[in-house]
This record gives sequence, C-alpha cells and structure tokens, in this order.
Amino acid sequence: MFDNVSKFLVEQYSADFASWLVGEPIALTELSPSELSLEPIRADALILLQSADVVLHCEFQTDPDSTMPFRMADYALRVFRRFPQKRLVQVVIYLRPTDSELVQQNTFTANRLRHEFQVVRLWEQPTEVFFQRPGLLPYAVLSQTSDRFSVLREVAEAIDALQGRQQQSNLAAATGILAGLVLEKQMIRRLLRRELMQESVIYQELREEAREEVRREERLKGERSLILRLLNRRVGELTQQARSQIEQLSVPQLEDLGEALLDFSSMADLENWLRENG
Repeated sequence: MFDNVSKFLVEQYSADFASWLVGEPIALTELSPSELSLEPIRADALILLQSADVVLHCEFQTDPDSTMPFRMADYALRVFRRFPQKRLVQVVIYLRPTDSELVQQNTFTANRLRHEFQVVRLWEQPTEVFFQRPGLLPYAVLSQTSDRFSVLREVAEAIDALQGRQQQSNLAAATGILAGLVLEKQMIRRLLRRELMQESVIYQELREEAREEVRREERLKGERSLILRLLNRRVGELTQQARSQIEQLSVPQLEDLGEALLDFSSMADLENWLRENG
C-alpha cells in the first residue's frame, strides 16, 4: 500500500521529487522496468523515472531489507547497459523509524565490485523540506519532529490552501495513509477531512483493491466448499488433517485437486495427492 502511494506521488509530482532527490526541478517521465534487460527484481517496489540526462531510481521501504544493496547494484548495471550516457541517481527512502543497522547500508561490495547509493531515513530529515513543494507534503509527518500531530495539522492546512479539489483530495489521502505509520487513526481523522480523502484517486484504487480481495476470497471459499463436497462423495468422510491441508491450498491448487479427484477411489489417493502437491 505504501509503495503504491509513493509511486502515485512520484508520478504526479516528479519535478517535486527531482528537486528533492536530484537537486534540480527537472521534468521526469516514467521508465518501465521492462526497458531494462533481464526480468525486473521486485518491480512492484521499483520506481524509475528519466529525463534526457538523468535516471532516477527510487525504492520506498517501510521496513529494513537485507537484499537492498544487491538490488541497487543490480539495477545500476542494468540502467548503465541501457543508458550509459545518463547520470543515475539511486535513493532508498526508509519511511518508518527503526534501530536496524540495515537502514544504514549504502554500499554493495562483492569481490572487486563496489557500488554506492543514497539512503534517506525520513525520521532524520528536517520537516521544513517537505513543506517546500506540494508533492512532498504527505511525508512531512514522517520527518524529524517531536510533535507529529502538530506537523499533520500544518500539512492539513497547507493542503487546504492548494488550488484544485482533486489535488487536495489526492494529497490528503496520501497523507492519511502515510501518517498511519506513526499516528493513530483517530488522530488522523481529527485533522484530515474524510470526505475529501474519499474523492481521491488513491482512495478509489485502494477501495477497488479491497473489493477485488473480497471477490478472490469468496471465490476461494466457493472452490474449497465444492471440492470438499465432491471429495466426501468420492472417498468418504474426510479426516480433520485432510480438511486442514485442503483449507491451505491456493485457487490453482484447488483447481488441480478438482481434476485429480475424478480418479480417486479411496482416502489413500487423496492423502498421496496432498503429500505430493500440498
């Protein structure tokens, strides 16, 4: 969820992020991971933007990740292979405060290969930085402050002062979601207008994702119920262990079991299938 919010903000306010991370407010366009050679690693967490001279690679992380140095080095080589003439700016942005040493790592070394990248720990960043541009406002509450509630109030006021209802709703929704990392929901609702957030593209996408998740869960329950009924007819009353194993199966596995059970004649057939495929 936090990756999706950050992707949305970077895409909508690329000049704001370029000003912050690259050092100049250049216009950036999205670069698809498929434009780099090989298959992307964790493309869901990857944000790539480019201009005529610069490629900006961002990774927003809620929690520490031990594989991050390798991933950054791997992508640096892929970007260089595709755009050897462009300057690459790589930044890992950690959202939630932690004492883990992993968030200090900014170098990958292996044999004689050494690669460095930037690391931003939001809780160490000055709060005023995020009030300089609209696209950065949602991150202010995660910055270096001892009074996050007051910062959130200032963000809400800054959003209300912006032009355009759609811009206000999108930034309010993004702020509310990110603030959930450090503040209670009740505190967030006191300052951010719920009706405004509900108008946002972010809110609509999250609601649709929730609906799709419900539909998937209902489909899974339906598949499982049908399989259990067919198995009871085919091999007799199921043991509790067999039921428990079947309840852990994914939709594709249930579909495979639905085909395989046509050849079952005993409980042993089911147990053998679960042993091999469960």
